[in-house]
Amino acid sequence: MKMTLSQTSILNCQTEAIVNAANAQLLRGGGLSGIIHKAAGDQLFEYLKKWKSENGVLALQDGEAIISPSFNLGQGFIVHAVGAVWREGSQVEKDLLKTCYINSLKLADIHKIKSIAFPNISTGIYGFPKEVAAQIAIAAVRSYDSKTLEEVVFACFDLENYQIYASILN
Repeated sequence: MKMTLSQTSILNCQTEAIVNAANAQLLRGGGLSGIIHKAAGDQLFEYLKKWKSENGVLALQDGEAIISPSFNLGQGFIVHAVGAVWREGSQVEKDLLKTCYINSLKLADIHKIKSIAFPNISTGIYGFPKEVAAQIAIAAVRSYDSKTLEEVVFACFDLENYQIYASILN
């Protein structure tokens, strides 16, 4: 499986699927999630309503991921992955971040997706140190034995993340 690095918005990636750094409620957020929701259109929010729990709250646990159509986006699918909030740097939060990458890759295999783009999950409001998160992301992809994926793109919107990923990948 080929790994590609790109300094761009994930919305510009020419992949079959993109990953949304989702919040646990699958709601429009203020960061990337909000941008993806806006670009995909209101159909995305309506689609995600089916993931309501018994108490009526949309919810996933840290590390979990689901997949949806992309609606108004050029990609076929959006994988909504909930990363982990950085607290004390415990192994648990690192494992949860790795799990969100692995669960996203598993969904890509289930749906026979050949290319997927990941943002820098958990490095925004969730507070994960960028270098730690990049190491986890790259290690998770390297360790995953995909049945269908041919390419994984790491879409780094900002130069700092791009440089971190470039130094680890080289």
